[in-house]
Amino acid sequence: MQQVLFKHCDPAGIVFYPRYFEMISDCVEAFFDTALGYPFEKLLRTGGLPTARIDTIFTAPSRHGDMLELQVHCEKIGRTSLNLNITARCANEVRFKADSTLVYVNKKGKPESWPSDLRQALAQQIEGDV
Repeated sequence: MQQVLFKHCDPAGIVFYPRYFEMISDCVEAFFDTALGYPFEKLLRTGGLPTARIDTIFTAPSRHGDMLELQVHCEKIGRTSLNLNITARCANEVRFKADSTLVYVNKKGKPESWPSDLRQALAQQIEGDV
């Protein structure tokens, strides 16, 4: 859950769209920690996870005080990449949907195969979403 705070809003009191990308990043980081048991502080010891692509559709505005529920679903894991779907809802109303591709990179910023334990955890998430 993410409450829309003053810092997320423009002068009209609605979420300024770049703030959604911060929320998405926070959600992905929490997903790696809670769902995969692989917190970013562990991930960052050997590499990183930059976003290579993100396509977002904004379907309704969010306002100061709204409670957003962001859900992450793993769609596909490649040798070095991961496709995610992120949906934000307030009550039953979809506020945005994002399709994102993340790439696992080593300390030099070069794409690298997923660590085997992380790849296995991601594969289990994909199987569980089916």
